[in-house]
Amino acid sequence: MAEYPPRSCGECPHMAHFERAADPKHYIPEHTVPKPHMEYQQDYVNTNPQLGTPNTFTPPSLTSTPVKPQECQPGCQHPDHNSSSEEKGYTGGIPPCSDPCLSPDKPPPAEPCPDTPYSIENTIPKTPCEKATKKGILKKKADIIDCECPQTMATIPKPRQEDPGQGKPWAANPNDIPPCYLPQPEDKIPINKDEGMAPIGPWATGRVDWGPLKGLTGTRPVVDRYSIARYSEGEWRQHNKDILEGKGERAVHRNNLIEWNSRQCMAQTQADADKNQEDSTRRLQQREKEVHRWKCELERAIAAASEEITFMEEQRRRLKQAAAVLQLPESISGECLERRTGRLDSELVRDEVEVELMKERALCDEIRQQFIQTLKDVELQLVEDKTAKQRLESDWSDKKQSLELDSTGRSLTLRSSILMFKPGSVIFPGDQSSPEYWEHFTKETLQMSEATRQRSATLRGTLDAILTNASRDLRTQADKVELILSKRIQCLIEVTDRLESELKKTLQKLADVENLIDDLQVAIRRMDLCLKKAQTRLDFRLQRQRVENCRDECHFGLIEEVKMIGEQTAALSAQLKQAEDSQAELITGRNELENEIMRKRKTLEIDRFRIQQFRSYYPSATALSGHA
Repeated sequence: MAEYPPRSCGECPHMAHFERAADPKHYIPEHTVPKPHMEYQQDYVNTNPQLGTPNTFTPPSLTSTPVKPQECQPGCQHPDHNSSSEEKGYTGGIPPCSDPCLSPDKPPPAEPCPDTPYSIENTIPKTPCEKATKKGILKKKADIIDCECPQTMATIPKPRQEDPGQGKPWAANPNDIPPCYLPQPEDKIPINKDEGMAPIGPWATGRVDWGPLKGLTGTRPVVDRYSIARYSEGEWRQHNKDILEGKGERAVHRNNLIEWNSRQCMAQTQADADKNQEDSTRRLQQREKEVHRWKCELERAIAAASEEITFMEEQRRRLKQAAAVLQLPESISGECLERRTGRLDSELVRDEVEVELMKERALCDEIRQQFIQTLKDVELQLVEDKTAKQRLESDWSDKKQSLELDSTGRSLTLRSSILMFKPGSVIFPGDQSSPEYWEHFTKETLQMSEATRQRSATLRGTLDAILTNASRDLRTQADKVELILSKRIQCLIEVTDRLESELKKTLQKLADVENLIDDLQVAIRRMDLCLKKAQTRLDFRLQRQRVENCRDECHFGLIEEVKMIGEQTAALSAQLKQAEDSQAELITGRNELENEIMRKRKTLEIDRFRIQQFRSYYPSATALSGHA
């Protein structure tokens, strides 16, 4: 369809106006893109049956004007304006343009509208307004005597009354006698005639005719049996009038009415089509603003969701890093407990170091379980965040496509090259959504995304607190273990030094006892010589003969000497026995001291050179909290 210039000569007062309405309360903050508003005029619907053709499926009515009737001013008492076109006797054609109800402050325009392709001047037949005798629109010789619209609109010309003898088809004055071939006054009221043939007889049929009644008898006029006439003279004259009016003036008049109605209908239809297209363009522009507004909101939400997902990914990486670093404290505490099982005998005690190491191992296990559960929660939250982002992106993609389609549709003109007939597009699909649900769906998507982001932020805060507390607890326990371990090592050093000092004393005593034993053995061996000497003397004296073998003082003295030597030897042997027992006791003590020193040194080696060396690799609080 080609574009046509506007039919009006100025700005239409009924054109759609766009106004800004108050924004409704919305959960979106005030700083977001404002929601545009627009008030439309009602779509044109031809509900007035007096406005020519209502639609393309109804043929035009010659009794209905195709232009809109002019509304009267308040308080108008004009009879023509307070009655319908049928009551005023309007039977179609060009209506008068004069308005007796125009207000005094609004006089009729002095000049007609500019000459446009669809102005009223160019859409009606040109009728001369001067009084002249020439051929009119009725194709008959008549003088044009009247014109009710001196500017642009004219009524159908009326023929001037002439005398019956001037050759007119019929007289304009009812008092004049019409020609003989046209209907006569007596044709309307049948007159009973006395003369004529009766309705019965050998020359008449006498049959009743139930067609149009002609006469008062209710039967057709009686004719001769040999006649073929079927109509009366009144019917013949009426037939002449119908032929003259139908084939001549009425056909031309009807053609003029149809032409004028058609041109008015075309002008009105084109104007309404242009107005509807302009309203549709404005509505599409308004809809484009609405879609663009929500598209901007979705872009903001998508950016926030992407940022939140990045933060959650970073927290998950941090949690995994903390879980990996936690293996080092677990291995250190486990290695310390395992190494301390290598202590010997009496050193296998449940000291404070052992207790704190077990607490540290239990703390590591508890933190490990908390890390595992938190990691599951983080992964589930990441799934929710990505799902919400995907829903936002899907809605954004739909709105982007809708925005492009509406923008393309808004930019279409009647000269666009892509215009085609699309019969299947004039439908209301069953899966279409309402504007309320459309806006509700977008709001619900944004609210769900915001709620998901808030839960994600809360979980991130909880995860940060968990990592911070875990690193603090582990470092506190590690410092406590190292402090107690240092005290234990210092105690072991002191007891080892004490045992080594006692061992030195024991060794010195053992050396002294050994020297004493040697002296006692030498003394006992010396007493053996004395005993041998005394016993040898006694043996010599026992070899005396007879009376010479007497018990003199020498003999008693030697006997006493041998006795004394025996007692002294026994005393020395007893002292030797005690010295040997003391030597054995000192040897046992020395062995015990040496074993104890060896155990202490073993424990000291485990606690100092192994446990402390392992614990020197204990991670810092920064590494335990998951930071690189």
